[in-house]
Amino acid sequence: MARQYAFTLFDTAIGLCGLVWDEDGIAGVQLPEGSQAATRFRLLSRFPRAELLGPPPELESAITGIRAVIAGEHADLSAVHLDLTGVADFDRKVYEAAKSIPFGSTATYGEIAARIGDPGAARAVGQALGRNPYPIIIPCHRVLAAGTKLGGFSAAGGLQTKQKLLRAEGIIGGEQPSLF
Repeated sequence: MARQYAFTLFDTAIGLCGLVWDEDGIAGVQLPEGSQAATRFRLLSRFPRAELLGPPPELESAITGIRAVIAGEHADLSAVHLDLTGVADFDRKVYEAAKSIPFGSTATYGEIAARIGDPGAARAVGQALGRNPYPIIIPCHRVLAAGTKLGGFSAAGGLQTKQKLLRAEGIIGGEQPSLF
C-alpha cells in the first residue's frame, strides 16, 4: 500500500518552504525555490501523491522552529519526529551526528565521519548530507569542508542559501565565508 503524504507551505525569512508528513512523522522539508510554483513543483516531484493540508498541531512546533532558525533565532528541533523509512543506516548515523551540531556552530565532514566511527568517510558524509530530506531540522548547512570552506549544498539556491543560513546564525559575516 502506498504511503499517504500530506504537505503544507509556509513563509520564512528566505521564502516559501514546505513540510511533508505521514503517519510516521515528517518525511521531508522543502527549502524555497525561485517561486511558490517552483517550490510546490519540487516538493511534489519528491512526493507526487501528497495532499495539501493544514499541518496538525503536533507539527506546528516544527514549522515555528524552522522559521526561527532561518530567521537567525535559536530553536530546538531535536524533538521533531522524522519518518526515516527508506533512509540508509549510514545516512541515519550522519543525520544524527549533524543534528547534534548546536545553533551557531559548525563541524566539518571529516569531524562528522569521525563522530560516527568512520574517520575516512568524509566524502560519503558529504554525499549523505546531499541527500538530506530534512534540511534545517537536520542542519546540514552547519557542516563545512576542511579548512572551513563552505563545501556543497544541494538545496535550492546552493551555496548562496547555505551562506544565508550561516549568516543568520552568526557563523559568517558579510560576503566572506572564510570567517568561521
